Amino acid sequence: MKYKLTLAAALLSATFFASAASAKTFVYCSEGSPEGFDPGIYTAGTTFDASAHPIYNRLLEFKPGTTQPEAALAQSWEISADGTVYTFKLRPNVKFQTTDFFKPTRNLNADDVVFSLGRQIDEKNAWNKYISGATWEYADGMGFPKLIKSIEKVDDLTVKVTLNRPEAPFLANVAMPFASILSKEYADSLDKAGKKEQLNQMPVGTGPFTFVGYQQDAVIRYKKNADFWGPAPKIDDLVFAITTDAAVRYQKLKAGECHLMPYPNAADVKAMKADPNLQVLEQEGLNVAYLAYNTTKAPFDKVEVRKALNKAINKKAIVDAVFQGMATPAVNPIPPTMWSYSKSTQDDTYDLDAAKKMLADAGVKDLSMKVWAMPVSRPYMLNARRAAEIIQDDFAKIGVKVEIVSFEWAEYLQRSKDKNRDGAAIMGWTGDNGDPDNFLDTLLGCDAVGGNNRAQWCNKEFDELVKKAKVVSDLAERTKLYEQAQAVFKKDAPWATIDHSLAVVPMRKGVTGFTQSPLGDFTFEAVDIAQ
Repeated sequence: MKYKLTLAAALLSATFFASAASAKTFVYCSEGSPEGFDPGIYTAGTTFDASAHPIYNRLLEFKPGTTQPEAALAQSWEISADGTVYTFKLRPNVKFQTTDFFKPTRNLNADDVVFSLGRQIDEKNAWNKYISGATWEYADGMGFPKLIKSIEKVDDLTVKVTLNRPEAPFLANVAMPFASILSKEYADSLDKAGKKEQLNQMPVGTGPFTFVGYQQDAVIRYKKNADFWGPAPKIDDLVFAITTDAAVRYQKLKAGECHLMPYPNAADVKAMKADPNLQVLEQEGLNVAYLAYNTTKAPFDKVEVRKALNKAINKKAIVDAVFQGMATPAVNPIPPTMWSYSKSTQDDTYDLDAAKKMLADAGVKDLSMKVWAMPVSRPYMLNARRAAEIIQDDFAKIGVKVEIVSFEWAEYLQRSKDKNRDGAAIMGWTGDNGDPDNFLDTLLGCDAVGGNNRAQWCNKEFDELVKKAKVVSDLAERTKLYEQAQAVFKKDAPWATIDHSLAVVPMRKGVTGFTQSPLGDFTFEAVDIAQ
């Protein structure tokens, strides 16, 4: 049972703000509900924004506004000459949060790091499957169980991680939200009480904000962590007002019922920029939206069928209708702003006659299929339903009948991973660490099949290229390998690449200190508001 707020405490109105006159309360109109509060189990940005960033910390974290890892819970680290041993020196005197449901008796130490990371890579670990259906999608998708040989406590403030081979993006990977550090003492207390599942419902971390309560699909409350090891947050209370409709988020923002919102409708951005009470940040998004075919199921197991369908999709029409110009049609599975992006890739041309002929040549006729549409706005796809409708119309022109299906967001994410999923699913990704590996291997590698690899595509040539690129440290050589991998991807077409979008963040005029993240994170430890 989740730790809930009363409805009275959840009111988000002018009177709510007035009642907080003596304290600074920042309200974020978030776009969806978190799947849970244990970041290791999930991959969705919505969940990370509500869990990893306010509540937890990692060994390293990304410098605000960049993709550069810097010291966090680890104040320093050393790497062996052969690139296989990482020794992290932990920051002393880091306290875990005190809540109504847990009072820590010790500071952060190496046991917490070994617990938090070790459970993700060892199937025999008592916490590996502590809740029904738990999977370590990120750790598995990046091959951590095969990569990491051991995670050892050297002393209370020293952790040694030994790899089976060098891994060029390893430091960036451990700075990602899934590698958040939890309290082993808290986990042990839950285990003793027979309440292990509460680790995912009533979280305890070392981050800037302490969890207060969650009313499902409505509101999450946090308060400033008075014991935070870093610069103290400038706001006293943080509220996530869960508001799935972008138009409603905008109305709340205009009315002063929230201070900041994500993923506005493209049609509203011009008016937002003209509103003297608002300010709008924007930057190129490190993202991609795509349609993932289930390449293990007929007829999508045939590359000729996938290429034919790709030729029938009018990507420009999707960009115009959904983004009104605030996006560009995607060619590659990584965005143009990322190093190693292949400029030589030729896109599938929009050609209905050619698409019809390719289907006929492949022996496919009277094809009926499902197109899955996300129920929430994401930076890479503001309106998946509208995009699915355009794809539906396009496919109808080549004789393919489409049924559009959707589910609640957490269920959508879970069902779309199923190896037996039918049809094709609209998905997307915002890079979590600025490395091409975070797209190419995390989303398309063989280790990610059944998880982040929604196309269930395991191409040995592609996989060998991206695995080799992990091992080498020379940037030019890595770039060459990733360019070759993009060529293999385009030839085999497990996805229809759709768009790369502009990331837009509107907020109230009095908000200061918010830094737009190239990784798409929404973090509030540095924000302030005029009162």
